[in-house]
Amino acid sequence: MNDIAVLADILLPALVAGLLVISTHVPLGFKVLNRGIIFMDLAIAQVAGLGALLVGVLLGEHAPPLVSQVGAVVLALAAASLLLLCERFTRRYLEPLIGTLFVLAATAGLLILAGDPHAGEHMTDLLSGQILWVSRDQLIISGAITGVLLIAMWVTRQNMAAFYRLFAVAITVSVQLVGVYLVFATLIIPALATVRLRDPRRRFRWAYTLATVAYALGLAGSALWDLPSGPLIVWTLAI
Repeated sequence: MNDIAVLADILLPALVAGLLVISTHVPLGFKVLNRGIIFMDLAIAQVAGLGALLVGVLLGEHAPPLVSQVGAVVLALAAASLLLLCERFTRRYLEPLIGTLFVLAATAGLLILAGDPHAGEHMTDLLSGQILWVSRDQLIISGAITGVLLIAMWVTRQNMAAFYRLFAVAITVSVQLVGVYLVFATLIIPALATVRLRDPRRRFRWAYTLATVAYALGLAGSALWDLPSGPLIVWTLAI
């Protein structure tokens, strides 16, 4: 009985974190898929991770989570503004520019961590995330930001400049909770899985349902088989 209680204490906050990510990523995923800028989230997620990493280097690894979040948001917003500027100049070469931004952010992280004996651990946390270890404070802050984001996404749904900036903030919040891999998978896979559904409401319902079930099954499987939660949820999303 105690084991079940301990599992519930770990898995329920993780599921809540997943639901927060799903709530913003399903509608954003539809827009990304429609515009053909599939890898923008990977680039922004990597930049956000780089921002949090820079805060950790400057202030130490015990920097307050809110300060790390602010650093990540600032750098992600700068990257989003740069991509918006690039889109105004060229749509044809936007995807290669997004790929270049991703590579630059990823390699900048490697260069910053070159002398750190815990570099491998930091990179694993950034990519795979630590969804099982989200704190109550993280959930409260992320929940408040997510609520504001959902309202702003509805109000500014026709504004492309607002889309880029809201996208950057949503990705930043999600990377702190679940890591780069799950951010990409949650954004793209539910949207891709429901692409043939014509009715927008039906598509939303199915995408949200598929993502929620995948997170629940992935978390349960990680507890049952002692496997990393992030990568396993990615696979359950795909299946």
